[in-house]
Amino acid sequence: MSDHQIRDAETADLEAILAIYNDAVLRTTAIWNDDAVDLSDRTAWMAERTARGYPVLVAMDDTGVLGYATFGDFRPHHGFRHTVEHSVYVRDGERGRGIGKALMIELIDRARRLGVHVMVAAVESGNTGSIVMHKRLDFLQVGRMPQVGAKFDRWLDLTLLQLVLDERPFPDQLT
Repeated sequence: MSDHQIRDAETADLEAILAIYNDAVLRTTAIWNDDAVDLSDRTAWMAERTARGYPVLVAMDDTGVLGYATFGDFRPHHGFRHTVEHSVYVRDGERGRGIGKALMIELIDRARRLGVHVMVAAVESGNTGSIVMHKRLDFLQVGRMPQVGAKFDRWLDLTLLQLVLDERPFPDQLT
């Protein structure tokens, strides 16, 4: 595995993030959208994440962006304010080399520093590599929702995993 570094994404990284995202949209069941997006979409997406104080991270090496990770609101209601849902994507040809795990370790650390209580993963149930990676990072599988999605002319199941990030006994109280 080549050496790589994890850092905050910059505007200059958006073309590579766009390419990774659109590859996942067009060729995988990792993202349940059917249509590729353009650079203005990813620019607005990154601006929204950073405006809310959420990180957008990239893994880099001398070939460029290897992958990216971020988190955002789990649900829009105030009662979910201590929970985030994350995304992590790795460039085709780079998967299985620990890049996703390295991004996740940094993302989990960032969430803890922001006072997030729970991080949620929603993974297409056939993506065993992602499910195994999450479990190795101490995420617990808490549910499986059969046939809640569709892509490539087939039904998709969704596996839900979560990681409790702190031991605070009450909401809005830091330990």
